[in-house]
Amino acid sequence: FSLPHKRGDVAQVAAAAGRANAQLPGGASAQKMPNLDVKVLRYMSSDEFRVLTACEMGMKNHEVVPSALIESISGLKRGGAYKLIRLLAKNKLVAHSSKPYDGYRLTSKGYDYLALKTLCKRGSLSAIGIQVGVGKESDIFTAVTPEGEEVALKLHKLGRTFRTLKNNRDYTRPGQSFNWLYMSRLSALKEYAFMSALHAKGLPVPTPIDVNRHCVVMSLAHGFQLNSVQRLLHPAAVFSSLMELICTLASYGLIHCDFNEFNLLIDDEEKVTLIDFPQMISTSHPNAAFYFDRDVECVRAFFRRRFGFEATQVPQLDVDTSNLHELDVALAASGWGASQQREFEAVGEELAMGAADGGEAAGQEDEGEEGSEGEEDEEGIESEEDEEGEEAAAKRGSRGQDCVGRGADDDASFPLAAATPPLRASASPEAGVWPAEPSS
Repeated sequence: FSLPHKRGDVAQVAAAAGRANAQLPGGASAQKMPNLDVKVLRYMSSDEFRVLTACEMGMKNHEVVPSALIESISGLKRGGAYKLIRLLAKNKLVAHSSKPYDGYRLTSKGYDYLALKTLCKRGSLSAIGIQVGVGKESDIFTAVTPEGEEVALKLHKLGRTFRTLKNNRDYTRPGQSFNWLYMSRLSALKEYAFMSALHAKGLPVPTPIDVNRHCVVMSLAHGFQLNSVQRLLHPAAVFSSLMELICTLASYGLIHCDFNEFNLLIDDEEKVTLIDFPQMISTSHPNAAFYFDRDVECVRAFFRRRFGFEATQVPQLDVDTSNLHELDVALAASGWGASQQREFEAVGEELAMGAADGGEAAGQEDEGEEGSEGEEDEEGIESEEDEEGEEAAAKRGSRGQDCVGRGADDDASFPLAAATPPLRASASPEAGVWPAEPSS
């Protein structure tokens, strides 16, 4: 069903959504699309999206945004914003809270609506299909572009079941508070950056199309999840290609850290596509060898259990890989442009500002003072940019490309490959061991 481009097109969404749900057998429609029901879009106006955006902006430094602040940011007439807030709360796009003070917070559904509206206005999406995948960190839906191409839409949902973020991700600094919506946004930005860089290098990954907030639009990989495949015609050749893919990633300075049958898609010609990239780390990580061996062992154990294929030799990080490329430079050139770098750093600054405020009430009282200080800061920033422009240009020229993920506050905020000494190349193939020759 189509997404709206204008106010008059919104009515088409609910009717198309009803038809799409009606086509699902056995009443499965209510279970297929629990988190992306866009029927409410037919009733939404530009003022409602304006209020919804104001609530999102207020959550930069408020866990619960006061109604007065939402009204001030939205710029609507007095009383108009309050009426729209109540309507948004009725449709579960915002949630009301009375403790420690009266206010509202943006819900996951409201965040979905803001991202979909932006992607639609950009021309990246024109229709949404059914849910085709669900995981601990995201939901996957089919979608259609204005040109009629079928694509995949991935919505990152951190905090739903995956809540060990501080232990398994480096999105925040020690002791820093965070919001799950903004963490999902950072996860989507990282995945889009990795996917863009790997696709530019010719690796078998989906083609990235667009990203906004926590939504990533990518090409739809036509294949089956390896976990659902019961038989392979050439298991030795597929296993060898997977080991080569792991080594190729390591040669670019990256380790997948979740390389298993659930993140591998295989088509009828037994060609593999790799998905899911936010958790990738650098080969310079202290535990790089452990994660590399774990990825290899996951594939090895699955082939032994499912296909009865036992590999007598598997690659090792310090033996069968060599650091031949600097993927951080490639990311800065293609997958991680200047605009995305500024957006990523802006989100990190927003989180740091929210943690430094010390409380939502104090932030509300200082709102007027922050507005006047913001104008002075902007003038100071403009003058500083003029003075530092030549120095920054010289640095970029010597570097060749902007380095990716190296935040101003924490070098470990984006763990990509650092330059490491070349490692010894792998030995020549032997019969019956990895890498195996493709079967005829």
